[in-house]
Amino acid sequence: MKKFLSFGQDVNANVGTGGMKTKSEAATQSLMLCDEAKKNEILEAMAQSLLANKEDILNANLIDLEKAMVSDVMKDRLKLNDQRLNDMVQGILDVVKLSDPTGKILNERTLENGLVIQKVSVPLGFIAIIYESRPNVTSDAATLCIKSGNTCILRIGKEAWNSVNAIVQALQEGIEQCGVNPNIVQLIQDTTHQSANELMEGVAYIDLLIPRGGKNLISRCIEHAKVPCIQTGTSICHIYVDDEVNQDMTIKIIENAKYSRPSVCNAEEVLLVNSKVANDSLPKLKKQLDTYPVELRLDDRAQKSLMEQKL
Repeated sequence: MKKFLSFGQDVNANVGTGGMKTKSEAATQSLMLCDEAKKNEILEAMAQSLLANKEDILNANLIDLEKAMVSDVMKDRLKLNDQRLNDMVQGILDVVKLSDPTGKILNERTLENGLVIQKVSVPLGFIAIIYESRPNVTSDAATLCIKSGNTCILRIGKEAWNSVNAIVQALQEGIEQCGVNPNIVQLIQDTTHQSANELMEGVAYIDLLIPRGGKNLISRCIEHAKVPCIQTGTSICHIYVDDEVNQDMTIKIIENAKYSRPSVCNAEEVLLVNSKVANDSLPKLKKQLDTYPVELRLDDRAQKSLMEQKL
């Protein structure tokens, strides 16, 4: 597996906007020549390359896990294994099945002089994605960018750098096998705050910045970014139980959302239950969740519903 060198070595320290400009332009032009079939070919090659380099990726992840000075929850987010790597591969293949979002006519009108004006979906360009210690996000981000015709540059936290570097190298190998510039997916080698700051300030180089992580990361990007930035969510996931839904199915959904993998950012945290079904559903839910180390923190009305059922 070849060593991927940061464009930060071209010009300037860290990110190096001069090198970024050169590499991103060449990569973007390479991707612009790809039709839907070619993009899907690239994605399938990326998926196969992940499988082919599974051992290298998992070994790199072990290095990160040994070095990481983080909580058990964060280590679970950082950890890769055969199943999680297979899920990453399947995620890429699932995107292959989706229709191409580019080149679609969204709106069309004809002026009195016969001039036809169309609104057509096109790629955004060069997308920077800053995320924390979740290696699996790497393939998700790269896949969605390529499917939508965008080149991307990724910036990961230091805890997951070895894992992500191995993943990006594997993705690039798959891309290159298709005769396409592998720099349509790039990884910043510098994990200091300075590299993130340069991405936030990369006017004329970065077309869109997407932060994916905790509240502090997102707030920092929103406050300091000089480039267009998407404000993503910061967890606090709710489930609402309506009075007309299938209660048995509801309990299964809540059980899965809360305990299938509690460490992820989209695990359920708040449950709202319609008062018409609270007396029936809450005791059933508590009985099911009591089999797990899950603590129910109830408001007065919910507590009363449980107590009345016990009586």
